[in-house]
Amino acid sequence: MKEFIEFILQFGNLSHQQTDFISKKAKELALNKDEFFWEAGKYVLQIGFITHGILRIYYYNNKGDEHTRYFIEENHLILDGDSNETNYMPAEYLQAVTDCKLVVFSKKDWKEISDTIVDWDNIIQKITAKHHREKLERRSELISQDASTRYLEFIEKFPTLVNRVSLLYIASYLGITQQSLSRIRKNIR
Repeated sequence: MKEFIEFILQFGNLSHQQTDFISKKAKELALNKDEFFWEAGKYVLQIGFITHGILRIYYYNNKGDEHTRYFIEENHLILDGDSNETNYMPAEYLQAVTDCKLVVFSKKDWKEISDTIVDWDNIIQKITAKHHREKLERRSELISQDASTRYLEFIEKFPTLVNRVSLLYIASYLGITQQSLSRIRKNIR
């Protein structure tokens, strides 16, 4: 819980009373590798903050091929859709790539925090804007690069992910086959 409060305080000021209120609404959740935080076609029931581990967001295209859109590491808030919307149903999957620990809030408790803490929505808006910028920076350059350059930039930008995420998921993220990624890795060494 301490990590979540420290993270939130980077985006706004909260009193000790407010942080206590937030802490009382939070629960800890452990996800084992391959378990889902949410699944396509099922309602999202909670907001999360990852304190340990890696999650990935992926989807299936119309041919049934799996595509990893991005990875979520420690110290990231997991929001999708309108966080106050009680009936949000994603079109993608959010799955643990490693064993994970999260701080979670029910939608009801999250709304209560929003209704009680005056600057809460502004803080969340700043976090959302930061995450959106990061996602765009991660993906925009990948589109115009060859596969080797994409992999080298992946290593440079995400050195902590390379040894924690399977090659299959990295290849999916880069938009190449696992065999191509293996060849690229062999040629780089």
